Amino acid sequence: MIPTLILAWIVFAVLWKILKTTVRTALTIAAILVLLQIGFGITPQDIWSQVIHFAQTLSQIRTGK
Repeated sequence: MIPTLILAWIVFAVLWKILKTTVRTALTIAAILVLLQIGFGITPQDIWSQVIHFAQTLSQIRTGK
């Protein structure tokens, strides 16, 4: 019974750390997006289109086309 509780506590602690990190990262990205939108008028769609364009460019460079 005790080893099971210890294992459950370890799993819970690991999952809690992952959840905290995920939430912190999401809030950081949201804050950056808000600051970019307020400060420079850059929308999330603009950022996403640049990410897609960058990925396509990398793919073209990799394939040599």
